[in-house]
Amino acid sequence: RSVVSSGSRGAQRTICAQLRRVKLQLLYKASIHGFTGAAFHQRCDNRSPTVSVGYNNSGFVFGGYTKQPFSQSGQYVNDDQAFLFTFNGENLIKYPVTNPTYAVRMIANSGPYFGGDLVLVNGSQAVTYSNPGNYYNFPAAEMHGNDLNLTECEIYQVEGKCNIRPWRTVTWESKKRTELIESIKSYKPTVSSVTQPRVLLIGPVGAGKSSFFNSVNSVFRGHVTSQAISGSSSTSLTTQFRSYSVKAGREGKPLPIILCDTMGLEETKGAGLDIDDLSSILKGHLPDRYQFNPSAPLHPEAHGYRTSPGLKDKIHCVAYVIDASKVSIMPTGLEEKLDAIRRKVNLIGIPQLVLLTKVDEACPLVKEDVRNIYKSGYIKDMQEVGSRLGVPLSCVVPLKNYSEELELDMNCDILLLSAVIQMLRFVDNYFDELKPEGRPQEGSRV
Repeated sequence: RSVVSSGSRGAQRTICAQLRRVKLQLLYKASIHGFTGAAFHQRCDNRSPTVSVGYNNSGFVFGGYTKQPFSQSGQYVNDDQAFLFTFNGENLIKYPVTNPTYAVRMIANSGPYFGGDLVLVNGSQAVTYSNPGNYYNFPAAEMHGNDLNLTECEIYQVEGKCNIRPWRTVTWESKKRTELIESIKSYKPTVSSVTQPRVLLIGPVGAGKSSFFNSVNSVFRGHVTSQAISGSSSTSLTTQFRSYSVKAGREGKPLPIILCDTMGLEETKGAGLDIDDLSSILKGHLPDRYQFNPSAPLHPEAHGYRTSPGLKDKIHCVAYVIDASKVSIMPTGLEEKLDAIRRKVNLIGIPQLVLLTKVDEACPLVKEDVRNIYKSGYIKDMQEVGSRLGVPLSCVVPLKNYSEELELDMNCDILLLSAVIQMLRFVDNYFDELKPEGRPQEGSRV
């Protein structure tokens, strides 16, 4: 049962009408959860879009809207749709952001922090901070009557309508799942010297690279399994270069694909995957279980270094693994690293795609039912990550890894298997670009 104060029902209806959305889901209510930044962040981080509403003893109802998910990064985030508002009776008065770059600031010790102009639960106290004229213009007396003591603060997640028509067509049937599995099992590269194409997974710490391998492995094992170390640590749990082969069943043959896992990307220099090591990986020099050293790239003298790798040792496709719930708050340092990697991969001529993970955390409609993934306007908008990484929208594949589940889910399986099919198609593209003498046999395509 959601807790809603009776005085806020009219405000809810008006806000919903303004945003043309279906409903507001209450995430945080200060009188119950506490007037603290910690309580607010615990319940509201990574949720978006949101409406924040403050109430005072003078009868004013006011607040702000942002499409950006909250965090505790200390950074300003850009939001050209953010606005502040107050009520005049049943009428909503909006004050749009004047400088979108500073629309919202993510402060740990406060509630919603709109640019430094309006802060609710400021400094973990039941108070409002008000300083109009920086990035929002509003008359203070009209906004809150200059009464800065809060009697209540509520944060709602705005739940959008499902698009009636999906923007990609998926067949959610067990027959489709079986077809995808058979298609992957029977795949043969178009080049005879390669039996298992290699796909490199690259992404920030905690985005779900190791989880993706575990999830694909689970589909073919017939139950949820965990071979690669995965988790939610703030530093990379993968410290070695790992090449994982997936078997078709417990005693089955290896599938015609190898998933290569690397250290997670970190925004600070000298931490996480080193860009120079990446070149060695792409060109096939790195041995399996090579121990990464972020402060020193790989040397040709290292144990197991392949001095003259063959085509089968090289990377044939790169998949960026990105957490859908954190796309909009990706730190600049990380974005710059990804851009440098993309340019390097482009130079070598390796096809690239994006795996958008944790879609259920990013959109409540998808959390409700993963089949809403291609009906969710929010997930479609998330595909902006494609343009930010210089990858066409058709190369962005949303999916859900297995994390806390104990049983397989047919719909999750279909998304995971579709991602593998997409990888194999990209591998075909890589081999197609090779000189004709590199292709003595024709394999089966997917």
